[in-house]
Amino acid sequence: MLRSMIRCGAVVGALGLAACDLEVVNPNQPETERVLATPGDVEALLGTTYKRWHSGLYSVLGSVQGMAAVLSLENFSSLANNGMGSVITIPRSPLDNSIGNQNAAGHRRAYYVPAEAARTASNVLAKLDDATFTIGSEEQDRRARAFAEFVRGISLGYVALFYDSAAAIGPELGAEDPGVLAGYQELMAVALDALQAAIDASAGWTSIPDEWLPSNTLWTPANFVRLVRSYRARLRANVARTPAERAAVDWDAVIADVTNGITEDHFVRLSTTVGPTESWRRQWVSSTLWHQMTPFLAGAADVSGSYAAWIAQDLEARGQTGAFFMVTPDLRFPQGATRAEQQADFTINCVADDTQPVQRSLCKRYFRNRPTGNDNTSGASWGWSNYDHMRFHAFHQNGRSVIDLAGATAGNGYLPFVTKTEMDLLEAEGQYRKGNFARAVELINLSRVANAGLPAIVSLDPNAAVPGGAVDCVPKMAVNAGNAGGGTVTCGNLLEALKYEKRIEAQFTHFGAWFLDGRGWGDLPENTGLHWAPPFEDLQARGQTATVYSTGGGLSGSAARSVYGW
Repeated sequence: MLRSMIRCGAVVGALGLAACDLEVVNPNQPETERVLATPGDVEALLGTTYKRWHSGLYSVLGSVQGMAAVLSLENFSSLANNGMGSVITIPRSPLDNSIGNQNAAGHRRAYYVPAEAARTASNVLAKLDDATFTIGSEEQDRRARAFAEFVRGISLGYVALFYDSAAAIGPELGAEDPGVLAGYQELMAVALDALQAAIDASAGWTSIPDEWLPSNTLWTPANFVRLVRSYRARLRANVARTPAERAAVDWDAVIADVTNGITEDHFVRLSTTVGPTESWRRQWVSSTLWHQMTPFLAGAADVSGSYAAWIAQDLEARGQTGAFFMVTPDLRFPQGATRAEQQADFTINCVADDTQPVQRSLCKRYFRNRPTGNDNTSGASWGWSNYDHMRFHAFHQNGRSVIDLAGATAGNGYLPFVTKTEMDLLEAEGQYRKGNFARAVELINLSRVANAGLPAIVSLDPNAAVPGGAVDCVPKMAVNAGNAGGGTVTCGNLLEALKYEKRIEAQFTHFGAWFLDGRGWGDLPENTGLHWAPPFEDLQARGQTATVYSTGGGLSGSAARSVYGW
């Protein structure tokens, strides 16, 4: 039998294979029918699709997540790993998509693997569209349709979030039809329609098997619909590339989905043996180079004057006198007026008796002040700080989470991927944009007071400064803080309080959290790439080698100067 080497993933529609070069049978003798030969095969393959989608985003370090994190100032690293160091420069350089570029592997993963999951789900849907086919019962068929549309929706939706165009894969396409490239808004519309189809099919069945979507939740139709609607709210709001597009989002639809979505954090049960797994929230005790917080946005918590002094300097001067230190009343940061006090305030491993109030308080910190002598002084000095994001350190060290204090082993157990707080703050943004400031304030105060210990916002004037006065207010807001220095800080208003809460609470809880919000809010540094181009391999396979292009760095898909001036 003639065999050839071809690119798997969206272009060839391979099923259950990684986005890489693999030896497969000639497409003139396609494998799809063999893989979907029996009803049992169809259902078994469908049950792997969520894990496959998850692996494209979360299970390896080599993806656009690292680049998105440093581009959005969610963390700082000058290392070459996973493209971080290559895109961190200010002024921003393009997101290189040239043939054979050094970040190609990471660039392609979040494109090909979700597209592959969408292709598999679409092939299952095509089987279900055949009136002569059944998995075994009407209940099984409806459940399969609901799950397939869900996977297809989140798969296409995430490709639309991070790339400017891709194929809108659906059951109408043949297994070997690559489809045509659609723009991100068109692609997202297809994704949202798929999620509605998942909701429409969520009746007449009892529950989704736990191994399809491992969690602490029993996936009844009602619970499943709540999860679908929460994902749809996230996708609908975050597809926006600019403040104008963010303002034009259908916020009524977002609010409706949030208020009918999850009622508590959505946890996925991770397994290092059978999957799914997660890589980017892993914390390195001995390294300061992966989750270090640059002061650009984290400094908004400061009440000591350090942030104001830092912002006033030229970009290249920031940090030259030493790593950034601040004092803040926000209880998610280590407490204390000195570095030694802050270091003593946080129990990094959280393995002591969780029934003791003091230990529970210490383990609530999301950040640490790293040990003296362990500061990072590599790369641009504006990235240096004393603070590392450590919220999920205990899970990756010993499996401990808020619903499983006993834990299991490192990286095994329950980890949140959609939090109720994220959804509350997404609704808060919708209510803010609709002028319902009372409801927005109520939602912002949920985490601001309970988690941060900050004074509640009481004013319904969206332009009023947050409580605390000029010195003690949190968050601060940078003003005209460009590269040339002379920037100042002021107390943030209601919108800045919302953005601050969303950043601190959503950080590293889901793929590209700060990047997605930051571009829609207009917070990214000038000329940051707003999205990635289709990988050069896909453009080559489509016969578009001459039109391979990059984005950002002043090219197409570049951010305007941020609202803070950088």
